[in-house]
This record gives sequence, structure tokens and C-alpha cells, in this order.
Amino acid sequence: MKILIIEDEIEIATSIKSYLSSNDIICEVANSIKVAIEKIDLYSYDCILLDLMLTDGDGFKILELLKKQNKTEGVIIISAKETLETKIEGFTLGADDYLTKPFHLSELLVRIQALVRRKQFNGSNIVKFNEIEIDTINKTVKVKGTKIDFTKTEMDLLLFLIGNKNKVLSKGAIAEHLSGDMADMLDNHDFIYAHIKNLKKKLKEMGTFDYLKSVYGTGYKWEDE
Repeated sequence: MKILIIEDEIEIATSIKSYLSSNDIICEVANSIKVAIEKIDLYSYDCILLDLMLTDGDGFKILELLKKQNKTEGVIIISAKETLETKIEGFTLGADDYLTKPFHLSELLVRIQALVRRKQFNGSNIVKFNEIEIDTINKTVKVKGTKIDFTKTEMDLLLFLIGNKNKVLSKGAIAEHLSGDMADMLDNHDFIYAHIKNLKKKLKEMGTFDYLKSVYGTGYKWEDE
């Protein structure tokens, strides 16, 4: 899972990033609307945490941009503003949730997880695809009821592929999902091939259908039978 934290208070942003990173979430931070827009134009996220009072403008501009670009990222507003009018405006512009500062980081984590489940997997903690079953809370993968030993990265990759089934995903998009904006600093995406190879090998050994296809010169696609 990858999220963007749009927050200009460095201490708050650092605290959120540290807590979420410790819970295996890739976090990127934008301390201004300008930086946030640059990141949104370049990358995709599972969830965006949006402060409304930023140094260079109103956070509602971000919601308007997402709506204009038909972006599908889930948005949780995190703000000290708690008026009914502000909340109504946020939801009207497309926000999915609203959390008033100060808040407990544990509650924020639960809301992020719930939002992503709702957006990608119909709200369920258990993601099922034919004979494959993924428990997103207990971090386990089973095939035909038998547990497979998956690394965190392999599980993230599997969820990303299933969540985008029948779509061609470029190596760059996969690298970005697994590594965040660190992907831009890599000389190549060879590590993606290694993870794909390991994933296919483990699933094949358990007798699954070969859902994961290579798309020559483009990337990979998870297909239905």
C-alpha cells in the first residue's frame, strides 16, 4: 500500500509517516500544494491524507484537481477545521473520510485500511480470487486452503495485481507501487522481474492456474481464466 501525506507541519507529517511505515505502508510526503500536485501528476496512490490549511493555499484545490483528472485515489482529510460547512465541502468535492486533529495514529491507520479495502476489495479483509485467498489483516496467503510462505513484498505485489486484474501494468507502475518515489532513483527495474518470477514459482508449485501473464515490451497482466 502506498499513500501520500499532504501536510505542511513537519512534525505531524514525520510522526504520521513513521507510524504508518512501521505498519508496512509506503509513505511519501508533500509539504505544499505545489509539491503535492507534482507528485499526483507523476504517481498513483492507494490513499491521500490531506490537510486543508497549507502554507501556499487551500487543500480543497487538491480535491478539485483529483476530481478534474478523474483520479481514483481515496482521500482522507486530516484537519483542525471541524465545522459542518468544511466537512460538507470536503465530501462534496470527493473526500472519502474526515478526521479532525488531534487524532490517534492507530485510528488513522484503521481508517486508511478500511478505505483501501472499500475502494479495491469491496470492504473485505479477505481477498479471494478463485483458489487464492489473501488475509490482509493477518498477512497470510492460502491456495486451496494451504498457507504459502510469502514475503511482504510478494504479498503487496499479489494484491496489486489482483486489485488491477485484466489491466496491463508497466514495470514502472509496479516499481512505483512497491518502492514509492524511490523507484525514480533506480537504474533499472530488474528487481521487479525477480519478484514476479518468485511469485509465479510459488503459485505454480501450489497448482494454481497461470493467471500472471507477461505483456511483451510493456509489463504484466493478471488475467481471469
